[in-house]
Amino acid sequence: MFEYFPGNYVWNLGVVAALNSGGLIDEVDRACRPIRDAATRGEDAGTAEFLRAWTALTDQLVAQAEEAEKSGHTRTAGQLYARATNYLCQAERMLSNADPDRIPTYRRVLELQQKTFDLKDSRVSRVAIPYLDTTLPAYFSQAPAAADGPAPVIVLVNGLDSTKEHMYSSGHWAELAARGISCLMLDQPGTGEALRLQGITARIDAEVWAGAAVDWLETRDDVDRTRIGIVGWSLGGYYAPRAAAFEKRFALVVAWGANHNWGAVQRRRIEREGERPVPHYWEHVLWVWGHDDLETFIPFADGVHLDGVVEQITVPFLIAHGANDRQIPVEYAHRSYDQAVHASKRDLRIFTPDEGATEHIGLDHLAHVSTFVADWIADTFAVATT
Repeated sequence: MFEYFPGNYVWNLGVVAALNSGGLIDEVDRACRPIRDAATRGEDAGTAEFLRAWTALTDQLVAQAEEAEKSGHTRTAGQLYARATNYLCQAERMLSNADPDRIPTYRRVLELQQKTFDLKDSRVSRVAIPYLDTTLPAYFSQAPAAADGPAPVIVLVNGLDSTKEHMYSSGHWAELAARGISCLMLDQPGTGEALRLQGITARIDAEVWAGAAVDWLETRDDVDRTRIGIVGWSLGGYYAPRAAAFEKRFALVVAWGANHNWGAVQRRRIEREGERPVPHYWEHVLWVWGHDDLETFIPFADGVHLDGVVEQITVPFLIAHGANDRQIPVEYAHRSYDQAVHASKRDLRIFTPDEGATEHIGLDHLAHVSTFVADWIADTFAVATT
């Protein structure tokens, strides 16, 4: 993995995520250069400096976008807004949830993302998914193929610290659209806007909110109800298989990172084994799950696992994992595969250091994993119709 800040895995992860989600090396370098010294103080210290540096870059791009828009150069403006959103997303995810800048920064992310849709990707729209007595925010990418009739769709779900804006910047929805597949990018409980602005925290029984997403999709005339799949990256590698195991309307499932036993990983992290995805880690984890005491949370987290769960999956199941994932042991990919004995098809893809995409969810070569997953989905849906 490209390591701009030697020895600071968490900051490097943010840099690589930005670069592999449409960022440009010159822009990222200009944002990072002033904070090299701050990075040496560890992953938690200096995150406010990270925000200031990356916000300065965001401000510059927004000013350029506004000028382009005034000149009628809407495509250029849309591209600038897209990169600005990407950079600000990565800066926002570095902050403590107690940081007073976090929510205002995220609100700005939402505003910039909408400008991107308006000027660059009009087929992506903001939607609200009815859930219990509230709604879950999401973006829906309608594949061009839907103009000819109902199209298959993927529900794409977050990990511990990502958002639907990260999903958009990854471009995975575009790869699906090019293959005739729509995409619902969902901020499920405990993630993104659902957590930040609505206070909806995570839950172990992912099939509840995943079922709500299917309910909503089934109301749309442009969705093929027989071909609705679910894909989850990082902690979504727990959520998606759990959902598919118990919500039988899903036609396929992908674990983009085999998070087979997240609870056990937390016990390892207590012992400082393995890397963490974000600064202020334990504060972030408690916020996501709606807990306020680490001592009582760890026994609760023991319930976040797929033992006895993946055995319930009866649809095609892909596990994609990096051989050098420093957050989630590669052994968990093999465990999910070995236990999914009732899946109608099961495939395991381990990405190696020689090819890239070997780090956590392939962030070091995100496009390589994204296209592999998109091809697998397209091939699997195609077989389902023959």
